[in-house]
Amino acid sequence: MLGTINSIGVLALAVGALAGLAMLAAAGTALWKARSLLHKEFFSYFLSPIAYAVLVVFLGVQGWLVAGTLDLLIASGPRGVEWPLQHWLSSPVFWLVFLAACPLLTMRTFAEEKASGTLEMLMTSPLSDWQVVLAKYAGCLLFYMVLWLPTVVYLPILAGVSFGWTGLSSTADLAPVLTTYLGLFLAGAMFLAMGVCVSSMVRDQLVAAQASLALGVVFLAGSFAANAMDGGTGYQLAYYLSVPLHFDRAFTRGVVDLRPVTLYATVGLFSLFLTVRSLESRRYA
Repeated sequence: MLGTINSIGVLALAVGALAGLAMLAAAGTALWKARSLLHKEFFSYFLSPIAYAVLVVFLGVQGWLVAGTLDLLIASGPRGVEWPLQHWLSSPVFWLVFLAACPLLTMRTFAEEKASGTLEMLMTSPLSDWQVVLAKYAGCLLFYMVLWLPTVVYLPILAGVSFGWTGLSSTADLAPVLTTYLGLFLAGAMFLAMGVCVSSMVRDQLVAAQASLALGVVFLAGSFAANAMDGGTGYQLAYYLSVPLHFDRAFTRGVVDLRPVTLYATVGLFSLFLTVRSLESRRYA
């Protein structure tokens, strides 16, 4: 019986992996055809003062949090820390900045096009709605990755990596580093997809940012509810919806929990689907 269950689990993972590869191949083909729009969307962030403000505040907060984590790493006794990445990402300040960064990056994607009257021109281009949505979304996602790129310099210290003449050596497990950055990429992809979806439904950038922020709170507030519960179905539901708990209990400890991965993928894909439907309704209105 146990062997049958394991076989079914392996088969389901294999089918999921194949479906994921097929979707990635289709998305890559669509982005290649829309590479001009993708190039425009990505580099437009480097001309936006809001994007630079997000970058400065984001990196400043990350540096402050890492400094606090380093103080605990060199401390002894009860002030020490076993999982430095967990301490880094457990601060409410981190999640407040994370929550605000994504709406600020996505609020302009379609709302700005509507306000300036250029969306109709974009809709008459030879690109399909899916290609337009994927290009704008990929531009946001690439800049989101740029936000995290400078934090790589913290990893040698947090992961206990030292550089020498004989190469790299580490006194710690590097798995938490890989799983943490994987989780940050997937969670960010979900929040950005929701932001792009909201931006496609409104004309004002500020309204788009506020609505995206309100949606994001749903996936962060669960951590407070879960902490007040001892267990049971309510706790399981709160854990499933709480992004901070996913990192506290899994990603920062080197564990990839398929439940949050499924949540991020499902919400992200559904948000992009709604974005396409929003554009289609405007095209045929």
